[in-house]
Amino acid sequence: MIVSDQEFEKLLASFESEAIHLETRDAYGTEVELPYMARWAAGEPDDLEWLQGWCATLREHAAADRVARRARIVSEPLSNYQRWSHSIAHPMVDAGEDIRWVPRRLLTVPGRVILLPANDFYVFDGRLVVFLTYAGNGLAREKIGSTDPQDIARCINAFESIWQFAVPHRDYSPI
Repeated sequence: MIVSDQEFEKLLASFESEAIHLETRDAYGTEVELPYMARWAAGEPDDLEWLQGWCATLREHAAADRVARRARIVSEPLSNYQRWSHSIAHPMVDAGEDIRWVPRRLLTVPGRVILLPANDFYVFDGRLVVFLTYAGNGLAREKIGSTDPQDIARCINAFESIWQFAVPHRDYSPI
């Protein structure tokens, strides 16, 4: 099933206990982020006001004991996108999102190869997985939802498999 942007926004705002999010790309190009990343690349200041709506949602989740976890699988040295992303993550972490970084090299150790879904995803409350698809240039395409128990279990298993190697945002030093 296709998940509209409005439906997705509602899921982000109204999950009941936990949302997990796996990011696997080294670069994205979301229309919202591109202008801010360009300012960062030019060395211009950013007050991060544009993130405040998401941070307010995260604070509401944290106050209600709802958990938001995000794992970012990254190549090192980090891409410019991921360096920028690291530089703006503090407000989200302060608001209650547990963002962690997973160097890609840690997932392909012989005897410990971790297989992952082909697309980034969110799992909401262990009941719905939403796969995020992107064009080659990093722009978001469509969101595909599934309530199939096997899809959900595979995604949760993949997420938890890499979470054990994930470095909390405050402890991760970009390379």
